[in-house]
Amino acid sequence: MTYATVMVSLALGQPNDARLQVAGELAERFEAAIVGVAAARFAPPLYFTDGTAAQRMIDQEEASIKRRLADLETQFRAATKARGGRVEWRSAMDFPARFVSAQARCADIVVSGGQSPAFSDSFALASPKDLVMQAGRPLLVVPDRIDWLDLRSVLVAWKDTPEARRAVADALPMLRKAKEITIVEIPEADDDRSVVATRVSDVAAWLARHGVTATARVVEAGKETADVQLESIAGDVGAGLIVAGAYGHSRFSELILGGVTEYLVTQSARCVLLSH
Repeated sequence: MTYATVMVSLALGQPNDARLQVAGELAERFEAAIVGVAAARFAPPLYFTDGTAAQRMIDQEEASIKRRLADLETQFRAATKARGGRVEWRSAMDFPARFVSAQARCADIVVSGGQSPAFSDSFALASPKDLVMQAGRPLLVVPDRIDWLDLRSVLVAWKDTPEARRAVADALPMLRKAKEITIVEIPEADDDRSVVATRVSDVAAWLARHGVTATARVVEAGKETADVQLESIAGDVGAGLIVAGAYGHSRFSELILGGVTEYLVTQSARCVLLSH
């Protein structure tokens, strides 16, 4: 398995340099095509007029969005002009998460920026919360402060679930290029440690059969929340990338993520590969 096509989701009004840099690195490492994608649409105000004035406002706002999408294309092409391989741009006047998730059909992996929980604009931003649940592809979340994809040490946050299994399989091309890999499971208070140890050892053995050497580790169940423990372990091993399953569901129109997934999508200072 490899990555033949890398897709990078760009956003209006947000920094895109970090995700462009990492997406470009991925494309180079795997000799992959790179596809830039962005979308936005006019968000009508709460108090809206009608008639000629309303149409004028709509026309002006849509023209502004088209110009900003064109600016994103210019930024994307400038960032990728020195890179080899096929380069493609896709954009639309549409809800960003819906458009990006649909376009992900042509990609092996989608690269996105992170976001704070307080910021959400479904008219201008393809939220990583939405993409990880809807795109059907692994999502690489790149914090704004990252300027390269550090694969010297990778942490696999294991949980014996289908999502975690998909994440490790989806990350296999990157794991083959990593120098050190640590597989860790944080047990629940009533878990049998020997059973937990068997699970992470099985994952390490599976990776070994794919030519990837990894260290299996079971930590003590602590008083801290799982996200705090995971961040501490990532710091201990110097992880530049965390690989994890993404857990969540939709409740009416609200996307509810699990605590660790929410943290990894919105707050981690490291790159995170998530699969649902």
